[in-house]
Formats: sequence, structure tokens, C-alpha cells
Amino acid sequence: MDTTPTPRGRFAFLIHPRTDPSEDLALVQPLLGLVPGRVVESAMRRLPFKPWVHSTITAADRPGEVLGDVIGVPLTPTMLLGEDRALVARRIDQAIDLAVERGATVLGLGALTAPATAGGAKLRRRTDIGVTNGNAYTAAVTASAVERIAAGMPEQPVVALVGANGSVGTAVARLLGRSAAVGELVLVGRTPAALAALAGDLGATWSTDMAACRRADLVVLMTSAAGAVLTADHLKLGATVLDDTQPRNSSPTLAVERPDVTILDGGVVATPGLQRRGYAIGLDDDASFACLAESSLLALAGHRGHGTIGRPSMEQVDRVQGLADRYAHLGFGLAEPTSFGEPAAVPGWTVPSRRDARPTQIPDGAVA
Repeated sequence: MDTTPTPRGRFAFLIHPRTDPSEDLALVQPLLGLVPGRVVESAMRRLPFKPWVHSTITAADRPGEVLGDVIGVPLTPTMLLGEDRALVARRIDQAIDLAVERGATVLGLGALTAPATAGGAKLRRRTDIGVTNGNAYTAAVTASAVERIAAGMPEQPVVALVGANGSVGTAVARLLGRSAAVGELVLVGRTPAALAALAGDLGATWSTDMAACRRADLVVLMTSAAGAVLTADHLKLGATVLDDTQPRNSSPTLAVERPDVTILDGGVVATPGLQRRGYAIGLDDDASFACLAESSLLALAGHRGHGTIGRPSMEQVDRVQGLADRYAHLGFGLAEPTSFGEPAAVPGWTVPSRRDARPTQIPDGAVA
């Protein structure tokens, strides 16, 4: 009998400094932590900063085989969403070149590298690597989290989806539109025509005004901005917020201003069977962002060609969820609820135990 392991691909996942570049880059170069963030960003604009390998990932069932790399891109949120599109394109291309050099067959777009490339559409020209924005699995995980939160509420909740006409938001809206867990959907976004069409398909209400969130028991934040979008004035008493954004688009002072509001971290997946070595990415070692998890799932499956680009279809969402089920022995599934990285108690939320998926040991020689 042939016992040769099934060939797998290798992925690379792009990240970038978040709100304070000096704080994030201090992980890589401690001296940068002593420099004000605005000075670091100014230097990043003017100097030829290069992408770097932030961490390396292996899978527990093949600990001697590198599955992927997390690659840092020297771009801040304001740079990624700013007007110097040539600089953004050049830096992202340099990061992709590094990924290809390291043997990547799948490229995942993290945080604002996705909207900066039109959800990956601007990278279709790259025939040397498959690109995915990770939004299919992010949508699946977000919809699942909404259902878990709704299960602990006394009545079917009013759920406001902020960024509903975006790539992730559209898919989440369609998933929740066929769910019995939600009482009413309120779609909030910037494009009236797209919102009206989607709301018409789902029997939902829509608005371009954030004030529409004030009716919601649960607000899901799925926007792509460099700063806060959701503030204390937008929320009803006792509301729950599921923040899917990186960097966060909820106000940094929201938890202080509104202690009655529960703010939960969104888009986080339990991946105890994946081992990261290198610099931190803002999550526990046994967890990943859903977009990172989608990249790893495609690599595990030996996927070739582009993955999710632009808005994910329901078929793509179902396919990636199917891959998560296929590789359940590595622990893929909705993570335990957290708020700003700390464990959070959510009524009615239960997550099946995945202790048996956690590797007992990863050999030190697993990193390339």
C-alpha cells in the first residue's frame, strides 16, 4: 500500500503594522519602539523598507514540513488606504516576490492588504501564485459567531451588519438571511443601490446612517477603515458588538464610555494543530484570524490557482467550510469568545472541545 503523504502546498499570509507602527515594529526591531509612531510612518514612506518573514507555521500532523509563512509588509493603515497607490502596489509586490521565493503556492491577504488590492482583484495578474482574500472563511466564522451569540439572547435579536455591502458583509448577510437565529437584519453601508438590492433579496432593512445601529441588539462590524467607525452614540443599552475589523474600527474608548456594552473579538478561529514560530500576531498561539486560516486550508488541500477574490460566493463559503471539516483533526473551528484578547463569558455560547487536536510536541527543527 502506498503510504506516501498527499502533497500539500505552502502559503504565505500578508500582515502590516496596525494603528501604532512603532509598537508593532518594535517586535521585530526593539529600537523602533522608542520612536513616535508618526516618525516611523514618515520613514516608512521615504525609505526603502523591505518585507520580512514575521513567523513560520507548521501543522501538527507533519511537524517537519513548513506549511506557511506570515510576511510583514512595511505599510500602515493610512498608507494602505491613502493616495500613493504606486507605493502600496510596489510594497505588496515585493512581499509577494518574497513569498514566491520561499516556495509559497497560496497567498493570503491580511487586514487592509485585501481592500488595498480590491479584494485581490488587482493581483489576478500574478500567475506565479494563487491569491485569496480569506473572506469566504471569515464570513462563515462570523455568521457562526452571530448564531452562537443569538442563542444566548432572550429573543431573536435585531442584528445590524455594518459594512453589509462589502466583501465579507455581503456573504454574512446572505448566510444569516437563511438562518433562524436572527429576528431582523439591518444592513448598514455606504452604497445605497447595493444595500437596497441586498436588502430586497433578504427581506431586510437598510441604511447609510450609523444611527440605524441604535435599534440593534447585536452589531457586527465588518468595515475597512484606518480609524474608528463605531462610537458609543451608535449603540443601544446593553448591546453586543462583534468586531471583525483589523485594525479595529470601534472607538478605543468605547469599552470605557459604555460599560453596559459587550465588545467581542470577531473573525478568530481555533487552530491548535497549527504551530507558529517567530513574532506574535496579536493572538494566542492556538488561534488564527479566519483569513489566515483560509490560506492554510487551501495549502493543506494542495489548492492551485486563485481562491477567494472579490466577494465570496456561497459556493466558495461552503467549500472552505468543507475544508475546515476535512482538517478538523488540526482543530479548525470557532474560537472561544474573547474581548480585546481576554476570555469573555457569553450566555449560551458553547464550543466543542478540541483538546485532542492540540499537538503535544512540535520538534524544534520544524522551522525552515
